[in-house]
Amino acid sequence: MPLLSATLARVKPSPTIAVTTRAQELKAEGRDVIALGAGEPDFPTPEHIRAAGKRAIDEGRTKYTAVDGIPELKRAICEKFRRENGLEYRPSQVSVGSGGKQVLYNAFMATLNPGDEVIIPAPYWVSYPDMVLLGGGTPVIIEGRLEAGFKITPEALEAAITPKTKWFLFNSPSNPTGAGYSWDELKALTDVLMRHPHVWVMTDDMYEHLVFDDFRFCTPAQVEPGLYDRTLTVNGVSKAYAMTGWRIGYAAGPEELIGAMRKIQSQSTTNPCTISQWAAVEALTGPQDFLEENKALFQRRRDLVVGMLNEAPGVVCPTPEGAFYVYPSIAGCIGKTSAGGVKISDDEAFATALLEETGVAVVFGAAFGLSPNFRVSYATSDEELAEACRRINGFCEGLR
Repeated sequence: MPLLSATLARVKPSPTIAVTTRAQELKAEGRDVIALGAGEPDFPTPEHIRAAGKRAIDEGRTKYTAVDGIPELKRAICEKFRRENGLEYRPSQVSVGSGGKQVLYNAFMATLNPGDEVIIPAPYWVSYPDMVLLGGGTPVIIEGRLEAGFKITPEALEAAITPKTKWFLFNSPSNPTGAGYSWDELKALTDVLMRHPHVWVMTDDMYEHLVFDDFRFCTPAQVEPGLYDRTLTVNGVSKAYAMTGWRIGYAAGPEELIGAMRKIQSQSTTNPCTISQWAAVEALTGPQDFLEENKALFQRRRDLVVGMLNEAPGVVCPTPEGAFYVYPSIAGCIGKTSAGGVKISDDEAFATALLEETGVAVVFGAAFGLSPNFRVSYATSDEELAEACRRINGFCEGLR
């Protein structure tokens, strides 16, 4: 009798973690590696948030809490949604988990039955389809092409909906492309969803505060109040507040759904880290001025990377509206051979040869459901980004 479950055979390990691990191995061997695979800010958690975590330890706030969040954090989340998104929630409609990933996973585990379909726009965050599969559902992928700014059309969404559709999973600004949907673009999608009352909406707003130029963030239940009762709005403190390792994500939605998610969490991890919860209270209620400073920093890095990568032969790099990623096309590189003798048959071969020959670690596009592309995380210093882009350009110039 086999030891491992049949469900496990349906999923694969996270490619982004695999790239980061390989880059760390090469560094340990003494290689000069620039890692552009990890999706986390390179600067520390703001001091006042760190101080709140230390204070929680000193005050003995180190015991178990309610399964899905302390009351103080739930109230802070409700106020955040009211203040920033015009959405009114009660604490009983809020779930706090150990990162946004757990919140998404809990929701799928609590709602999916065999045969249920989840519509996912591609390119997508690598974990979305596998979480659906673990929950027993079926991912249905809609491609957002480069020429459309990596965004899906209302017509494509309409065509993908069937009687089996349970969820539409939405992420803007996007990981991996940084593409953001304007109010009008999102309204066109929510108009479709209003015609299909059996479809629920799960929206991943993790990059809400990282938007550039004159782009304005919006979320589905804000754009279309008619979707409020069937929308789970997911967010967290990881990206905007540089708190990736603190592991706090949260969501708000209908009480019945939140209660079901609480049941899942009660039999898995129970409460998120108590100390991290108190730090998250400070993140959401304390000074917010650093958010604009960080946004300006990331916008400068975005412009640097987009400008340099568009000079590379065979590379086309669109300018994203938000997040801290770019998702260049390498259609012009496919079929060529690298200076090290590697045939660039696809974007995985490109990323592998790039790492081995130049020491630059990126994530290949197939991991995100759209090829031939690769993802660069520009959440690192200007100096490292410039050097990485020089190496990528040199690698592309050496293709024959």
